Amino acid sequence: MNVKDLKVGCQTFTWEMLGDRFPGGPDDLLKAIADGGYSGIEITDTMIGHYAGKPAEFAAALKSCGLTLVSFAFGSDSGFTLREEIGADLEAARRWIDFASAFPGALVSMGSATVVSDGPRDDKFAIAAEVYNRAGELGRKAGVQVAVHPSSHHNTLLFDRADYDRIFALLDPDLVGWVPDTGHILRGHKDMADTLRTYRDRIRYIHLKDVDARGTWAMLGKGVCDTPAVIEIAGTAPRFNGWLVLEEESETAAADPAGAVKTNRQTMRSYGA
Repeated sequence: MNVKDLKVGCQTFTWEMLGDRFPGGPDDLLKAIADGGYSGIEITDTMIGHYAGKPAEFAAALKSCGLTLVSFAFGSDSGFTLREEIGADLEAARRWIDFASAFPGALVSMGSATVVSDGPRDDKFAIAAEVYNRAGELGRKAGVQVAVHPSSHHNTLLFDRADYDRIFALLDPDLVGWVPDTGHILRGHKDMADTLRTYRDRIRYIHLKDVDARGTWAMLGKGVCDTPAVIEIAGTAPRFNGWLVLEEESETAAADPAGAVKTNRQTMRSYGA
């Protein structure tokens, strides 16, 4: 894939991480992301607000801002690792898959398996894999691709390369794709490029963000992420849909989220995207 063919979206977690300090709603996010120069959005169950259950209204709002829904992302208080919550987690997956099915090409991204209880790690990997695979089956029936988004956040089950190897060995690659997140990979892995290449066949789209050498979040291009290498590898991934979704969690974004994501979009232009 030529770098000029890449599409650049924005993830709404940049605002979500502010918690009560962000007083706005989904329409404010759409405006800020469109004004920032993006063509797509990945929104979460936390930030969808009054559009939850109203895909037609959300589609109209997206159209008015010139935005495409790249993916709908959701997580669970269960961390997808509690057997007694599998039914509830799959019901949530079904609900958001149905929502995403109204948007051609949109995916559903499921958050990182997370440790929320005592017990053997083997059991938690098995439960998470069951949830992800069964959600993938629901997605296939609805014509919506489902993907998993590992993270490096507190108590994640999917932190280092051994964790990635373990969960991917349990997932059906035809049912569950991968949303690699460059920042999270760099925080837990010695070689981001090797991880991306090893599992390139699973890549559906990419979360692009940066960290410094200590693993602290940094503005795109200000850390150690080799963005040209990411773009090069993505271009060889057979199921990559062309979307780079920028997400910003640095202190700069905490102070001015709209300004930070606009700066990151300008940075991407320097890479040709």
